Order: sequence, then structure tokens, then C-alpha cells
Amino acid sequence: MIALVKGILESVEEDRVVVETGGIGFEILVPGSVMQSLPAAGNPVKIYTYTHVREDAIQLFGFLQRSELAMFKLLIRVNGIGPKAALGILSAMDADTLRFAIVSGDSRTISKAPGIGPKTAEKLILELRDKIDLSDVNLGGETDSENMTSGRTSDGGAADDGTAGGAGAGSSARDDAMQALVALGYSMTEAAAAVRRAGATPDMTVEEILKRSLRHI
Repeated sequence: MIALVKGILESVEEDRVVVETGGIGFEILVPGSVMQSLPAAGNPVKIYTYTHVREDAIQLFGFLQRSELAMFKLLIRVNGIGPKAALGILSAMDADTLRFAIVSGDSRTISKAPGIGPKTAEKLILELRDKIDLSDVNLGGETDSENMTSGRTSDGGAADDGTAGGAGAGSSARDDAMQALVALGYSMTEAAAAVRRAGATPDMTVEEILKRSLRHI
């Protein structure tokens, strides 16, 4: 199986890219979140891949972060959700937003993905809730130095200063900010996504995180 492809981004199409390495061009199907974070064509890129083998084709599905690939692999273990459906879900929301939606039982957010109705969303939550570890969720924004351009992280947010996802006071302030957003009427999924996009650092107060988070809702 092909675990990753590292090379030059040759071309970008609507739902796929071609990465050239060693004289071979690999066509890789990617979600919309990856499309928004890719460097310009002609630049180096590293894409973590899942190899899907069918009777009539071999397809590569790719992501810029290992955490996205891990979430994709969990999704396709759910009966009735194939690789294309899983890709559609991760195009509608990023991997961390999906993790929060599953853990909080937010079927409404999940059912916004194309082709995913309320029943499928509930089934997904039921089957995956116990398999999600929120300690893996990156509230500060995961970075991949090989996929960074112009100060952007590979998930499209502002580059962090290495304080992402830390424990202690910063983590407590983020938690309090999320609870405040929930008290304002937002879902836990929306609150968690907004706080993560705000790029909170350990030295920020709850009020500062809350103000920045509200700009992302």
C-alpha cells in the first residue's frame, strides 16, 4: 500500500491533485479542506494517502495531516460509508470538528455533509463515539512544516507559535471559552471549531479567546 506521496504538485483539479515524484504522476482524490491549504502548483508537497483497491480501479485518497487520514479510516469502517462518502464528510467539515460532533452527539452538524442523512449521522455517532479520543484534537491547529507556505498551517489557519494543544492554564481558558460559547446558544461542535480557529495561546484570558472565537462563527 502507498502510505504517502512526497513530490512536486503538478496539477490541481476539482476534487483531485497530481503529485509528480520519481518521474511518476500520482492522482490523489482529496477533500475540499485539502484544496484550500495546498501550495501553488510547482511547489513541493507531502500527502498522506489511503490506497483503495477495487476490481476495476486502484484509487488514492489523500490528506495533508495524519489526523485527517486517521479520521478518514475510522469513517470507512462504518457500514454504509465508503471512501467517497467519507471524503464528502471531510470536505464539509475538518477532522477535529467532526470529532467534536461525534463525541457531543451533534448529528445535525454531521448531517450537513453531502449524502449523509440524519439516520446515517446517528449511526456514525453510535459506532464511532467510543473510538474518538479528544486528547488527539488539536485546538491550536496542527502544523506540518513541509506543507506550510507564507505562514499558513496545513489546515489553512494562522501559524501557531508552538503552543498548540498545551495543558494547564491555556487549556483551561480554552475550555472556559467553549463553555461560554455554548451558553450563548452555539453547539459544542461550533464552539470547539471557533476556539480552535482563534489560535488561542496559553497566555490569553478567557475574554480574549472568546472575542477572537466569535469572529470565526
